[in-house]
Amino acid sequence: MTALAIIGAGPRGTGLLERIAASAAELLPEERRLTIHLIDPHPPGGGRIWRHQQSPLLRMNSMAEDVTMFTDERSVLDGPVVSGPSLAEWARDQAAHPPYRPVADPAVRAELAALAPTDFATRQTQSAYLDWVFRRTAAALPERITLAVHRESAVALSGPADGPQLVTLASGRELLVDQVVLALGHLGSAPTGRDAATAAFAARHGRYHLPPAFSSEADLDAIGPGEPLILRGFGLAFVDLMALFTEGRGGRFEDRPDGSKSYLPSGREPLLLVGSRRGVPYHSKTGYRLQGPPAPLPRYFGPAAVDELLALPGQLELRRDIWPLMAKEIGFGYYHELFHAHPERTALPWAEFLAAYDAQDWYAPETAALVTRAVPDPVDRLDFEQLDRPLAGLAFDEPEQLQRHLRDHITADADRRADPAHSADLGAFLALLSLYGQLPRLTGAGRLTAASTARELDGWWQGFFSFLASGPPGFRLRELLALSEAGVLRFLGADLTVTEDEASGTFRAQSPSLPGHQVTATALIDAYLPRHALERTEDQLLAGLLRAGELAEEVVADPEHTHRSGLLSTDVTDGRVLDPGLGGAGHPRRLALGPHTNGRAFAAFARPRTNAPAFRQNDAAARTLLRALAAPDPIADLGARMEAGLTTARP
Repeated sequence: MTALAIIGAGPRGTGLLERIAASAAELLPEERRLTIHLIDPHPPGGGRIWRHQQSPLLRMNSMAEDVTMFTDERSVLDGPVVSGPSLAEWARDQAAHPPYRPVADPAVRAELAALAPTDFATRQTQSAYLDWVFRRTAAALPERITLAVHRESAVALSGPADGPQLVTLASGRELLVDQVVLALGHLGSAPTGRDAATAAFAARHGRYHLPPAFSSEADLDAIGPGEPLILRGFGLAFVDLMALFTEGRGGRFEDRPDGSKSYLPSGREPLLLVGSRRGVPYHSKTGYRLQGPPAPLPRYFGPAAVDELLALPGQLELRRDIWPLMAKEIGFGYYHELFHAHPERTALPWAEFLAAYDAQDWYAPETAALVTRAVPDPVDRLDFEQLDRPLAGLAFDEPEQLQRHLRDHITADADRRADPAHSADLGAFLALLSLYGQLPRLTGAGRLTAASTARELDGWWQGFFSFLASGPPGFRLRELLALSEAGVLRFLGADLTVTEDEASGTFRAQSPSLPGHQVTATALIDAYLPRHALERTEDQLLAGLLRAGELAEEVVADPEHTHRSGLLSTDVTDGRVLDPGLGGAGHPRRLALGPHTNGRAFAAFARPRTNAPAFRQNDAAARTLLRALAAPDPIADLGARMEAGLTTARP
């Protein structure tokens, strides 16, 4: 009997299983029997992050029609496309998509019955969809494949490169398998030195500090009503915490006739003091569809462009060599939508504009002149610098000036993202998504300098992408405004710094947005998701393999810099774990997929018809696994391989 272990049963493990089911008929011989062990203490489908057991206040940041676990006609794969419904399509008629089973939670059933394609579903509803995806995938496996689900953790992995792999479960049970996939999802890490020092300060003075954490799992009860709380971070983790500290404590939002919201406090809320590097929340998601035809992406940053970059001599820098092409691609998506959907706001025919646009670099003066001539209103022009740092260079004399400015900024952003007259923003967003699929080829080839990988790829680019593309639903910004107006929340500004005052035992925050002003608080939350660092991983299995020298952190080095990304090194083409004990070669029996790897494909589900990188990675990994599992029994053949001198097994 041949066996495969997939460690991690969340969306990534489930997506890999779906691709195995899709290609099994082609690649797995009829006579071969395969057992797949799916290992995760959390429910299959949703896994840890998308399990049902979390607050019903927490929402997705994508519309229901923009969430799918299935490939489609736009997917570029070696394996077969197997279409399936998006979250919205499944919700509309669950009985039409077998295997049908009524959702147990009555609140989720009610939400599904009312869910519109453009709604932002609760995470509990997404959990129900992922549960169904898993059950459909399990039912699609051929009869010769047996699926065994183990609701516990895998705590150890051992075995030679040319021999069986031994997976040890938390219960002590051991599984002997031929191939192993680490689809571990989002992982936590032990505190950094800074976090540990802050925790020690908080403990000495009886204060509260929460380092980067998964919001749905955080214990927030120790923060009292009215207690001043600094939230360092303005992204999605902050949005979750905002909901938990307000509605989660009995407050209530009410809609006004003009589309804004008011907030009725319960009196149990802390005083929320929020700031970050940019000092503003992520741009909200658009609440509309494209008004014109989709742009034919990619145009400037596709496979051919990446081939040309890889052919250049020497090391590359993202901002110098790659970003101009990426920016031009985003601009193409933006202006394609503007010219096709809103031609009355343009002054040139599209064909004339595109011919001139094709001929110039994004940062060439001629491009700026072209846009000025073709797009009369500056509001309709794409300005990356203004988008990226809206508070840059601004300083306010009084805190209330900053509060009014931020409310105006947030109102304008929420209004724009809700108005299809500005659908060019969605065109830019879709082009931005297309870029993500090309970057792994450059990063996996090790062509970026260490400094560019650290400061630009894992620093600026990831932050910029999240700021523009991973924001909350628009109604969350309306709620943020209501909390500000109610005095429950105060804005602190950009480039926030927080210090610890031993004399008073308090946290103190200040920002150049408000020179000379400082706020004091008795609680501090680092309101962003934990970034996995392999050397500090909380995952017992990964930690054991790292100690044994059987996997390594991605390290990018050049004569001037060395950058340790904290990510697990893999071959990004198929997910093979790069093993130092094998001279850095891909381990023939171990793969890893997901956000803890240098594949840098963080989303396990995707927007339909976007040729999602995660789906392509899953397909390549599934076919690699099936080919290995279809070979003559690798465990029985080990002796022959060793006699032939082909083994790479450790002593």
